[in-house]
Amino acid sequence: MNTTLKRYFVALLLPESLQAYAIETIELLRDRYGTGTAKAPPHITLAPPFHWSPQEVHRLEAQLQTFGQAEPPVNVQIAGFAAFAPRVLYLNVVRSPKLLDLQARLTIALESHLGIVDAHKTRPFAPHITVASRRMTRSIFRQAWAELESRAIDFSFTAEAIVLLEHDGRGWQVRRSFWLSEHRAKSQDLLT
Repeated sequence: MNTTLKRYFVALLLPESLQAYAIETIELLRDRYGTGTAKAPPHITLAPPFHWSPQEVHRLEAQLQTFGQAEPPVNVQIAGFAAFAPRVLYLNVVRSPKLLDLQARLTIALESHLGIVDAHKTRPFAPHITVASRRMTRSIFRQAWAELESRAIDFSFTAEAIVLLEHDGRGWQVRRSFWLSEHRAKSQDLLT
């Protein structure tokens, strides 16, 4: 039996227009300052990367399916840019009570049903969409932040699904989407 573990995480993906804006910003910062991000589609992390057996991924997916069926869609608001100085620039996600509750309930479900423990769970959840985090010196951070900090962006959307992403050795790929309660019949495999 193969005991190799793979890396997974759970997130909210963005609607197309916000996804395009985030990618455009990531590429602008990469071209101008040489920065980068993890090789994943722009997202809001709900459960950070963890190791799990691919042979047991059906258990993980079943738990996420059950979780999604009990959760309503959640409104998400993006308000400007912010930073975890001096290393990370991101689109600021407003910390709404419903989003914070969704993440907290997911953390509890993963831990209690599957033993998946977030090593950083003592830190408060800081929802965000990273646009630069790699190759970020203090000097580059100051320059890039000066460019972004006054940019206005106000965007809101309803997140209707949580998504399981899997690392394939080169980058993060969407493995499966789990619709939140009113869309429970639409859960779909995204890998063919």
